[in-house]
Amino acid sequence: MATTKTKKATKKVAAKSEKFSKETYLKWYESMLLMRKFEEKAGQLYIQQKIRGFCHLYIGQEALVAGAISATKPTDNMITAYRDHAHPIGLGMNPNYVMAELYGKATGCSKGKGGSMHMFDRKLNFFGGHGIVGGQIPLGAGIAFADKYNGNDNVTLCYMGDGAVRQGAFHEALNMAMNWRLPVIFIIENNYYAMGTAVDRVSNVTNLHEMANGYNMPNEQVDGMTCETVHEAIERAVKRARAGEGPTLLEMRTYRYKGHSMSDPAKYRTKEELEQYKSLDPIESALRVIKEKKYASQSEIETIQERVKSQVAESVEFSENSPNPDASELYTDVYTEEDYPFIVD
Repeated sequence: MATTKTKKATKKVAAKSEKFSKETYLKWYESMLLMRKFEEKAGQLYIQQKIRGFCHLYIGQEALVAGAISATKPTDNMITAYRDHAHPIGLGMNPNYVMAELYGKATGCSKGKGGSMHMFDRKLNFFGGHGIVGGQIPLGAGIAFADKYNGNDNVTLCYMGDGAVRQGAFHEALNMAMNWRLPVIFIIENNYYAMGTAVDRVSNVTNLHEMANGYNMPNEQVDGMTCETVHEAIERAVKRARAGEGPTLLEMRTYRYKGHSMSDPAKYRTKEELEQYKSLDPIESALRVIKEKKYASQSEIETIQERVKSQVAESVEFSENSPNPDASELYTDVYTEEDYPFIVD
């Protein structure tokens, strides 16, 4: 349905589209489409019990990753919570290794021992995938501290859900990061529900970016449903960080189309609310610009779609044919290992 909110968002995207190239839009579209189709398949496989344990899908939030990656460089770092399939895929990890990890296979990016919630890829500077709510926030600040200590100009993107801002670690990390002017960007993926509880039921501060004011930290609220707005906000924050001005807190207003996890039927929201946000789908938004600007013909778009479909199918076949971890793996990687946090070449 065409809402006032949808029309305003469309006009905003159209105005911003002039800044970005054809290549950027095609990259955004294919990257987000791969994230989406991969997770749709993962959801199907979970129902078939091919994938066990917890499984939290990112469907609807893809612009938060695609728009951020286009505004950073490969040597920058990324760390997130347990809704973590899209991040490594966006950074360029072969989907085979992500799917194999979901399957718990030895060829997975964490040797099949981390599963859905603990993806890692040191070569891509992706530091996880963390199951403890808010546990990755001080780690993100620590990675940024290491970069500042070593004198390079790398920046760390530290993602978290809106529920994580209730953790003491969030406030401790913000205080230390600002005090030490660390090159870290804290990104709240505010999809309006911490599990099944609406933000306004648990906080008097519903504009979550304002929590940074207590630490005199630059902050802003961002439309997280388009790559353009995400890219621009990250670009501003990265510029400050590389200039030695310290951290930024970004509240990305987004929406997940699925429940908190595969076990959540999401009955706490209305069909009308879901449909309203589906009209703001970031993938469709990017595709709309591609068509309007004639950046790709229909056949070229279909080629991209087929390529993504093939990659997802290949990841399933790869995982099905991969071996389970050997029992001896129970005794490895318990403490520190030279090749931590593991990656399959």
